[in-house]
Amino acid sequence: MWVLLGLTLSVVTILGANYLEGGRFEALLNLPAALIVLGGTCGAALVQTPANLMMRTLQLLKLALRESQPRHSEGIAQLVQWCVTARRKGLLALEGELPKVEDPLIRNGLQLLADGKPVELIRATLEVELVAHEQRDYQAARVVESMGGYAPTLGIIGAVLGLIQVMVNLEDPGLLGSGIATAFVATIYGIGLANLLLLPLAAKMRQMIDSRSLYQEMMLEGLLFIAEGQGPKSVQLRLQGYLEQSNAKTSPA
Repeated sequence: MWVLLGLTLSVVTILGANYLEGGRFEALLNLPAALIVLGGTCGAALVQTPANLMMRTLQLLKLALRESQPRHSEGIAQLVQWCVTARRKGLLALEGELPKVEDPLIRNGLQLLADGKPVELIRATLEVELVAHEQRDYQAARVVESMGGYAPTLGIIGAVLGLIQVMVNLEDPGLLGSGIATAFVATIYGIGLANLLLLPLAAKMRQMIDSRSLYQEMMLEGLLFIAEGQGPKSVQLRLQGYLEQSNAKTSPA
């Protein structure tokens, strides 16, 4: 919602300013320029990015556009429920909760807890997974950020190609206008794509990764508290700091 609203506001502002300056909307529509910038940027990203990382990048982009963020309060409530189940029925009863858990890291931790593994083993295993997932997701965010660097450069390439067409067709004044239009519009497309979409999305992805990492860290600590035999109230109180930290990250400065 906010991504679409922000993008719409940016585009409408630019088009409105162009209109107030006497420009026409049709003058900003140029298919060759769009192909150069979009195709070139995507192609450059494919060259630098392994297939598995590109797939993860697309997954994170989808989550960023949907503004999917974990709710820490719901996570704490889930941990308290697991704690109650473990105290009443034993750790093995937690296996019945596994199909309900979507996050692979949390599901692995819950499986280790249900198997009765030592606290040290659970911590060591999940901390390695947490760091690995976080680093992989940051690499995915850097792919989008690098595309924000490629787009303006492809815009310049489009501008050069347009000027070449101008120089080749100097003897035909009828073709000069389209070449000059491609030159300038390609530059606008490249800079606009980078600064209105790609770079903001990369920043949003990093914020999302930070939030998800904090959530996973909180869930890891909660599972360890359960493994240590802490009571539901103790688990809830000891995790409140994560809830406050999450609220601080999402609150305006």
